Amino acid sequence: MPPRENGHEEPVIRDNRKIDPETGEVRQAPAAPQEVPGDVLEPQDGELAAQLAERTADLQRLQAEYTNYRRRVERDRVAVREQAVAGALSELLPVLDDIGRARDHGELTGGFAKVAESLESALTKLGLSSFGQKGDPFDPTVHEALMHSYSTEVSEPTAVEVLQLGYRIGDRVLRPARVAVAEPEDAPAASNDDDN
Repeated sequence: MPPRENGHEEPVIRDNRKIDPETGEVRQAPAAPQEVPGDVLEPQDGELAAQLAERTADLQRLQAEYTNYRRRVERDRVAVREQAVAGALSELLPVLDDIGRARDHGELTGGFAKVAESLESALTKLGLSSFGQKGDPFDPTVHEALMHSYSTEVSEPTAVEVLQLGYRIGDRVLRPARVAVAEPEDAPAASNDDDN
């Protein structure tokens, strides 16, 4: 500050308004003067490149973490929805069993038949499908064997009777098909021959 005649410094007034009050135009911000003390060395280009590479790598890591977080949240959201649907559908399986028994006995007629068809259609739209047919090869991952016998009519363990249909939603088994299984008759004879 310049000294006054009486030895005191005058105050400095700076107009920092962004709009010029006289012209109404936007003022350009003056570039701040950069004072570099004589004893400070300017960073080398290699140092700047290393700092830039480090910051870029940090940003890429953050971006990857955020992307993984979003994927995890979406996967969890889908899993929660599937569990909720599977839980609700599991509770309706006894109703479907009753409808199937009524259909087998010819008691599914009139308005009740329409309600049953509507229910089955709605459950199919939610992804529920039944499985388990007489003659299917026995698969312990989707079948539950309730009875076992031997037969000359089969060449491998086979579901010879379906006691209760199985249900799945997508690839997830809600309930295995409950079946009677028959194996080829020569299986016990072969095991007895091995013992002798």
